[in-house]
Amino acid sequence: MDAFYASIEQRDNPEYRGKAVAVGYSGARGVVAAASYEARRYGVRSAMSSKIALRKCPHLIFVDSRFDVYKTVSRQIMSIFHEYTDLVEPLSLDEAFLDVTDNLKKIASATEIAQEIKTKIKEKTGLTASAGVSYNKFLAKIASDYNKPDGLFVIRPKIAEKFIETLHIEQFYGVGKVTAKHMHQIGVKTGWDLKQKSEEELVSHFGKFGHNYYQYARGIDNRPVEPERIRKSIGAEITFESDLDTIEELRRELKEVAEDVIRRITKNNFKGRTVTLKVKYADFRNLSRSKTIPYTVTDFETLYAIGCELLDTVDIIPKVRLIGLSIKNNEELIWHDGVQLRIDFDFEDDNKL
Repeated sequence: MDAFYASIEQRDNPEYRGKAVAVGYSGARGVVAAASYEARRYGVRSAMSSKIALRKCPHLIFVDSRFDVYKTVSRQIMSIFHEYTDLVEPLSLDEAFLDVTDNLKKIASATEIAQEIKTKIKEKTGLTASAGVSYNKFLAKIASDYNKPDGLFVIRPKIAEKFIETLHIEQFYGVGKVTAKHMHQIGVKTGWDLKQKSEEELVSHFGKFGHNYYQYARGIDNRPVEPERIRKSIGAEITFESDLDTIEELRRELKEVAEDVIRRITKNNFKGRTVTLKVKYADFRNLSRSKTIPYTVTDFETLYAIGCELLDTVDIIPKVRLIGLSIKNNEELIWHDGVQLRIDFDFEDDNKL
């Protein structure tokens, strides 16, 4: 979906339409949860501190989040997806992969299905969606991000590799700022540059993700659409009213975070053995420490003890702005950084797209 949370607020509040809107808390320690396209033109982005957002866009309007409303709209959108296929893999409230190879309406063209879905979403919710159509997840993801808002972009098998060669490396699935910087250091700025690197060299630089990057450069992604995605982790974090610089204070805050995580895993009947501590410093640098134990973490005492153990390994200079804990199951994580609606085909047939 296009700027999902912010778009819902603009839909429900006519006075916000056409204006720069951010969902989140505007206070000194606040963070932007979502930004309208009007706000994005000024450089406002999700996860940005409210202070920086207001500096970039002084007339930015902050509104409180309404997750009950967002979830209701999400259910409406997902129900539309299921009119076409049972193979729907939700990634968040506002995004999903769809495999429409054998769709329920027997429509031959994935592009036609994407257009129909976009129209139905607009009619039912009043919101716009962007769709990407291609023959695998990697390309469908790029396509969905290529022509938004309210876009529809198709990457056909015959042009896929050439198209990938023209992309900036930042447009690649799973390449964030840190990885992009590393890519640049080894001379990779485009898809074409990436294609010149051997698989062995990429693995040496990026570990197991090197295999993925090697395949992505060639338009290969064999992951199926998985309707029943296993939840990989549950966590919680807290941003402090003022930065902290003593272990005693951090342990006190960590206790509250651990209690929150235990409530969440109990509610979701979640099982995991790897505990990760997240620390964000006053200068916005992030650091994480993890520990895996032989049994699942189910109680507060165990989680808090591990959290404190990890905290003891962390330097608290400069001061700490945020602290978080998460529990991860021990299956291999699949990295998802999805956008909008994605439609995925299993076969390489131009006529079906």
